[in-house]
Amino acid sequence: MTELRAIDVDQWPRREHFAHYRERVQCTFEVTVDLDVTAFVAAVRASDAKTYASQIWAIATVVNRHPEFRMQLRGDGSPAVWDVVHPMVTVFHPETETFSALVLPFDEDFRWFHDAALATMEQYRDDVRMFPQDDRPRNVFDVSTLPRTSFTGFALHVRDGYDHLMPIITLGGYRTVGDRTVVPVAMQVNHAAADGFHASRLLDELEALFAEPTWLR
Repeated sequence: MTELRAIDVDQWPRREHFAHYRERVQCTFEVTVDLDVTAFVAAVRASDAKTYASQIWAIATVVNRHPEFRMQLRGDGSPAVWDVVHPMVTVFHPETETFSALVLPFDEDFRWFHDAALATMEQYRDDVRMFPQDDRPRNVFDVSTLPRTSFTGFALHVRDGYDHLMPIITLGGYRTVGDRTVVPVAMQVNHAAADGFHASRLLDELEALFAEPTWLR
């Protein structure tokens, strides 16, 4: 059973930073980067895997490696970390020009996740409610997409969002740069949970997964 485990703040190296950005300078920061997905695109096209589900698995895999991106506040406002977090993704309904937000259960096994994700999307394909699942868990982080737009910057402004510690990630459309294919990835981070180092590491590891897509099987 997935647990939300309290952080031992007295032994936590980031306790001072957490307190500063929770109590004195509440803020989030955003970063947008182009990730090289040349090898990933070629591998997807050569397989039977679907691009969106594959992208989501890669993102969720890297997010789940790092406790700073699995953080949530407990009822008393203290920081805690989930054992695992699941991606909540947007799925577009062209007939209504709206989207649904679906939680896709994460699994380290790519094929298991991929097939389960497709089954979930198919199950709710015609349900145009914004949140069609009645049993959404609390341990989720957000992934959305602007598939028709290859942006160079993206900003999300969440009113009273300083209690939201998990990352919010937005994908754009592919763009060709020379002989490479790149995808813009925007990431919003709560500064109480993570710093620039942590955000950079996550993005570097995500690009590394895309560069060696042997997991696409």
